[in-house]
Amino acid sequence: MVEYELLKKIVEAPGVSGYEFLGVRDVVVEAFKPYVDEVTVDVLGNVIAHKKGSGPKVMLAAHMDQIGLMVNNIDKKGFLHVVPVGGVDPRTLIAQRFKVWIGPNEFIYGVGGSVPPHIQKPEDRKKAPTWEQIFIDIGAESEEEARDMGVKEGTVITWDGRLERLGKHRLLSIAHDDRIAVYTLVKAAQKINTDADVYFVATVQEEVGRRGATTSAFKINPDYGFALDVTIAADVPGTPEHKQISQLGKGIAIKIMDRSVICHPTIVRWMEEVAKKHGIPYQWDILTGGGTDAGSIHLTHEGVPTGGISIPSRYIHSNTEVVDERDVDAGVELTAKVLEEIGDLRL
Repeated sequence: MVEYELLKKIVEAPGVSGYEFLGVRDVVVEAFKPYVDEVTVDVLGNVIAHKKGSGPKVMLAAHMDQIGLMVNNIDKKGFLHVVPVGGVDPRTLIAQRFKVWIGPNEFIYGVGGSVPPHIQKPEDRKKAPTWEQIFIDIGAESEEEARDMGVKEGTVITWDGRLERLGKHRLLSIAHDDRIAVYTLVKAAQKINTDADVYFVATVQEEVGRRGATTSAFKINPDYGFALDVTIAADVPGTPEHKQISQLGKGIAIKIMDRSVICHPTIVRWMEEVAKKHGIPYQWDILTGGGTDAGSIHLTHEGVPTGGISIPSRYIHSNTEVVDERDVDAGVELTAKVLEEIGDLRL
């Protein structure tokens, strides 16, 4: 079963790409400390938790940043105009509650606004809002008041989202992408007994180009790399089964490819053998519309044999992402067994 309170701390901590220091970085550092030999934070802000060993050097990466908004203008009436940080769909912003981060773990509330449909032209009601039409209302009546509240250009904003149970096995939250994988790394670190030299990395700025994975992989120079991330579970009405990518409750997904990487075929088949050996439910991840930290890791130095472990999630890149704790538990188990048996891998 998922350790609910630990996951809650990780998913609810703020950390828009490039601003992970606002909260999530410290949460992750403290979460890893009891289970590894050393935890460091590099120049870019990646958290690197090292469990020393004499075996193969293995890097596992899960990004701790989340998509969000950034203030680029405050108008005379105190409304905040914003730009996206990462892949934000403007349709997901209207009439939503937001947290405007004026300091580390310090926020004020805001509301996503646009022109009310009642006074729009009929043809405009059928269109998605543009970034020029979206604003954040923080209750200020002037630019001066907004600035006095602590807002300025470059202030970052997240949805106001919480971890909640949904039905018997499902977990609803902001930022399961990719905090659920960070949680998986922490639980695997707690669980493993291995001779491998393991680096658990909570990376920064994945949502804007896998930047943290690029620099940390170069520094570590691993023998093997694994990226842990969510994948799309489009197992919802209106999606043909062959286009659903993955399904909730059917097990952890072993990545074969995404737009950033074709995973090493030998590693893919070896991971399947490990899953079968230990009775871990699994499915496949062939994702044509996104990338992961694996895309950076496998291109490091002369190249790194790389695999991927993917947690199915519905409604990715919103404040209502949904995962199944049975898949999460399977992901923790597969990650741990991969690390414990990595010495048997032969390419």
